[in-house]
Amino acid sequence: MPPLRAVPPSAGPPFAEQAAGGRAEAAPPDEHYARLVRIAYLVLTPSLGRNRRVLSAHWLTQRALAGGRRVDPGGAYAYVRLRVLSGALEAGLPLFRFARPRRAQFPSLVPQVWGLRLLPHSCGADELALEQALAGVSGPCRAAHVLRGLEGLDDAEVCRVLESAGVVDPRAALLEAGVLRAPHALLCSPEFDPCSLQVRPTDPVGRRRRGRTLLAGACALLVCGTLLLMPGDGLGGPSAASAPLYARHETAQRALDPAALRRVPDRLWRSSTRRDFTVWPTRGDRAGDTGLLGRALAAWARPGPAVATSATPGTPDGPPMGPPQLLYAGEAGVAAVVLFHDGLRVVRYAEPRNAHPSRGAALDFARVDGADAVAASALVVQRRAGRIRYLTAPWVREAGVRDLLAPRAAARPLARDRHGVTDPLTEPETEAGGRADCRSWQALELRDGATARLMTDLGELTPVRLTSGAPRSPHDVSGGSEREGWARTACLLPALRSNGVRTVNSWPYARQRLPEGAGDALWFCTRADTWRGTGSRVLAQFQAPPELSGGTGAPGAVAARSEDSPDCGIRRPRVLAGVLWKSDGGRWYVLAAGSSQFVSLTATGGVRGRASGRLLALPAREGDRPRLDGLLRDGGRAGTLR
Repeated sequence: MPPLRAVPPSAGPPFAEQAAGGRAEAAPPDEHYARLVRIAYLVLTPSLGRNRRVLSAHWLTQRALAGGRRVDPGGAYAYVRLRVLSGALEAGLPLFRFARPRRAQFPSLVPQVWGLRLLPHSCGADELALEQALAGVSGPCRAAHVLRGLEGLDDAEVCRVLESAGVVDPRAALLEAGVLRAPHALLCSPEFDPCSLQVRPTDPVGRRRRGRTLLAGACALLVCGTLLLMPGDGLGGPSAASAPLYARHETAQRALDPAALRRVPDRLWRSSTRRDFTVWPTRGDRAGDTGLLGRALAAWARPGPAVATSATPGTPDGPPMGPPQLLYAGEAGVAAVVLFHDGLRVVRYAEPRNAHPSRGAALDFARVDGADAVAASALVVQRRAGRIRYLTAPWVREAGVRDLLAPRAAARPLARDRHGVTDPLTEPETEAGGRADCRSWQALELRDGATARLMTDLGELTPVRLTSGAPRSPHDVSGGSEREGWARTACLLPALRSNGVRTVNSWPYARQRLPEGAGDALWFCTRADTWRGTGSRVLAQFQAPPELSGGTGAPGAVAARSEDSPDCGIRRPRVLAGVLWKSDGGRWYVLAAGSSQFVSLTATGGVRGRASGRLLALPAREGDRPRLDGLLRDGGRAGTLR
């Protein structure tokens, strides 16, 4: 496939500053201790505070140097720098409840200074502005900026180093680093030198106050523990308001009884005023298997070490609050599967069909509150070896498979058994790292009457509904033009995986005539909304004519992206984005397009110009990084999606 012809403005070649990084490769890394500490200090998240960043930077560098002594001296500096970067990036990761913490996420053991705060020397306003800018970007972005500005690496080498350091999307980090406008020379300022420090005392009075508070808390804890162990009428005794820790609550015990499961009759959904998971009938050949159901409920309430548990973001994974509804219990491939619904969540339990569950079981949670007839159309029963089976709702009349990358091809029928379980279909093909290989993307097409709805798998229990149209009136994908737009959008969907996504809408918000008669380009805004309401993700993409960019299945170029932004949604249905584009004649242009709310667009910075209307095309040079904004119909101004 030929390379994309459009790239974001920040994807040009690196600046021309020369760095000492290349010269340092051949020298022992100990001689560059100060440089390595500066790299760690700049990449560490500023939210740690300057004192902890100083100590952590020295600790990370000393750890890296200890490991780098076993490496050939010719490549020791690069190896130690990579370890420093990896540790600094890990230190900025959030701590999750069920994830194994990394050592770098905790305060350093050494060096430690008690009663004093260590701070680099303060400089001017430019350094302060750069510090604030670094605090507002991600760790990979800071690493890309440091490698590009302090180490003097080109973009290809920056991507290679970031990938080796564990960054999932180095290209996105480079694009994000493009927004940092401060001169690279500021990175060498004493403001960011953890080896040249000033000392300040901490609060002695506050230290004594905290010490007395800790002592009082320890005494109170000792007294409470003694009271809990007292017999009779003390805490924990027979007349206490709370039962002992070993007591079993009656409602909690009833929730673990297979006989108490709520079972919905087959035809209740036909007469019900609502269509969602609450009216799904109980189905499956093993719906009467009390042994399987008992193991599933017990694993849900008290998952043991042999149970692999997962939950979509924002989904509680605690035990059932009462007897749940049984949706399905049966065999799918090599597994025995049980699906429950408790009003808020869908829970899937799977164990090996012909093996004892102690050898391994899976427990998955997905939030489905507020589901309607479309969102409750299907659930994943099994996902194994690149194949996936769905359990469809009782009101689904037909099921089919449609390849999103073949917009002109017809959907093929997908067979279902008498319980509504589909034959296996191929999961969207992906390469290592989660990027689609753009050869095939099989989506599920469901019909509950005359309307066909496209659903796709993004790695969770509930398939994601795909729609098209303006944010205030999205509709199911229909017609050749909408399928062609999705054909070039589908391969961007892996960026939305495992985020609790409910719907993805793709909105063609502008069409632009390309310079030099190169045809028409389309601008799309793709928004993924989640079940929990937060964590939405937005992509603005530029789709050049297929003959210029690799064909009808070639993905569009991502011009901008954002998370938790109201842009491109029902609350703020507007968007502005731009790219740097090269014509067949070898000339570069800045192209930008806004939604209908914009009446003019302006470019400043490397390229200057203004255009009436919501489309802009200006001559540019390779590597230009203009800033774009626009005037709105209501008199306000708005910038690009970020």
